[in-house]
Amino acid sequence: MTDPSALVLTGSPSLAPLLARGALLSPFKRPAPDAGFPRTRLVLPGLRVDLARLAAYERVCGFPTGADALPVTYPHVLGFPLAMRLMSGRDFPLPLLGLVHTSITITRRQPLPATGAYELSVHVEGLAPHRRGTEATVVTEVRGAGDVVWESTSTYLARHRTRQSAGAAREEEARKPLPSVAEWRLGGDVGRHYAAASGDRNPIHLHPLTARLFGFPRAIAHGMWTAARCLAAHGTPDSCHVRAEFRAPVLLPGTVTYAAEHARFELRGRDDRLHVAGEVLPT
Repeated sequence: MTDPSALVLTGSPSLAPLLARGALLSPFKRPAPDAGFPRTRLVLPGLRVDLARLAAYERVCGFPTGADALPVTYPHVLGFPLAMRLMSGRDFPLPLLGLVHTSITITRRQPLPATGAYELSVHVEGLAPHRRGTEATVVTEVRGAGDVVWESTSTYLARHRTRQSAGAAREEEARKPLPSVAEWRLGGDVGRHYAAASGDRNPIHLHPLTARLFGFPRAIAHGMWTAARCLAAHGTPDSCHVRAEFRAPVLLPGTVTYAAEHARFELRGRDDRLHVAGEVLPT
C-alpha cells in the first residue's frame, strides 16, 4: 500500500541551497511545542555511497579507512540532506540557524556494506517542550533489500525563552565518572573538517565569530562528530543499539577526556564537565 505522505526523490538534495534557505527563513520562525510541523516522509531509493567522501569521514572521525561496512554513524550523514530539506522548509517551525543536536539513538540490525544500494527515508516525528526551548524529533531509516537495516531518532533544540527558563535546573544523574581511557586535544578546525566531510555547515561549528551570534563563546564541535569519535574508540558489534546524549557543547579548540567502561562511554572536559554520555548495547 502506498504511503500518502511519502515524497520520493530522484537524488540527494544539495545542502548549500537548503542551508541558505534555512538561514533566510530563520528570523521569521516562531518556535513552540504546539506549532505545526511537516508531515511529509522523504524517500530516496537507489542510494549508493561515495567512497571518497566516506574515506574523508572515516579519517576525521577516527574510524579505520577502507572497511567493508559503513561506520555505525555514517547513515546519519547520508540522511542529513533529507533532514535538512524538511528542517529548512517554511512549514518547519524551528529556526535552522543555531539549531543544536541534543541526542541520537541508533539501531543497526546488520552490517551495511559500503558498496551496497539503499533506500533512505526521513520524517519529523513531532515537537516537544524543553527547558531551554523546543525540541524536534527526526527519524531516519535505511532499508536494504526491502528490510530496515539501520534506523535513528535524533532530537534538535531551538533555544528560546520558556516558562521553565528562569530558575529551572536540569536533573543530572549523580554517578561516578567512568575510567579515563585517553585525552584528546582538539584543534579549532575540527568543526570545519567535519563539516567538509559531512556537509553539516551550521555556523555554530565553523568559526568563533559566527558561533558568538548564537551565544557560544567559541565554535563548538558537532555533536555527531563527538559521538562518532567516541564510537570509533569504543567499537560497536555488527548488530547493536547506540545511544548518545549531548549534554554540554565542546568548545574548540579544547582538551577532552574519553572515558569508557563496559557498555558506557563519556566525553568530559578538563573541569570534569560532562559533554557526551552514551552506551553501546548488542541486539
